[in-house]
Amino acid sequence: MLKSTKKTLNCRGRLVDLTTPAVMGILNVTPDSFYGGSRLLPLTHSTSAHIDQAVALAERMLTDGATFLDVGGYSTRPGAAEVSAVEEADRVLPVIQAILKSFPDALLSVDTFRASVARQAVDAGAALVNDVAGGTLDEAMFETVAGLRVPYVLMHLRGNPQTMQSLARYDNLVTDVIDELGVRLAALRALGHKDVILDPGFGFAKTPAHTFQLLRQLDAFRVFDEPLLVGISRKTTIWKTLNITADQALNGTTVLNTAALLNGAAIVRVHDVREAAEAVILVDHLKKN
Repeated sequence: MLKSTKKTLNCRGRLVDLTTPAVMGILNVTPDSFYGGSRLLPLTHSTSAHIDQAVALAERMLTDGATFLDVGGYSTRPGAAEVSAVEEADRVLPVIQAILKSFPDALLSVDTFRASVARQAVDAGAALVNDVAGGTLDEAMFETVAGLRVPYVLMHLRGNPQTMQSLARYDNLVTDVIDELGVRLAALRALGHKDVILDPGFGFAKTPAHTFQLLRQLDAFRVFDEPLLVGISRKTTIWKTLNITADQALNGTTVLNTAALLNGAAIVRVHDVREAAEAVILVDHLKKN
């Protein structure tokens, strides 16, 4: 019998109910993310313009229905350039501070695989840590988040952003991903960490065929008593399958987000918040009626 998946997260003393799935808006503080619509001006262009742009985007996403905002300073697209921990922190910390100054109740996530950046971001006010590496690229990450006592997104990844696509080979995709996530989750649990969100890692050491299979079998991840995050927004699977560009992939994103919601996703991480929030509402009515 499948477990009843956990439905709440403790975010800085605020209990977030995931009975109805939540939307996480993507806010990239990078010059090289794969989708141009999610990028902010680099800090070197104009600090004030950069910060104003971040706050305006945050306001729009919160108004459109985002529960979380995910701030990232290191592009993890395949083949992305290396960015130092200092530069990554310099990108994300001013944005986190500015957004929280304007919207003190906003729940911000920091998208990083580095423990030092995670700690600084939480000190600056971030309420979650979203780690695409699931602790595999920084051995200090698990102890850090366990000490910080903030919800942690544990994503499945093989290799790193530069090598991951060469490692997209599995004996049994769903079983292998579940087994590898299980090992990481057990290590984190051994440190006493409680609030964990699992992410199968769509597009990370996964082919488009893998992505479709994971979506079809998303319910299998209920073997863990943890909420699931699905991040498929405007990714390669959509635009290569449809022979379009990432800029044209909003409709395809909504279709696959709907499939994810029907199959048990508790959080969808997206570039386009309003459309995702509408999908959540409609799928919720479909399930209830």
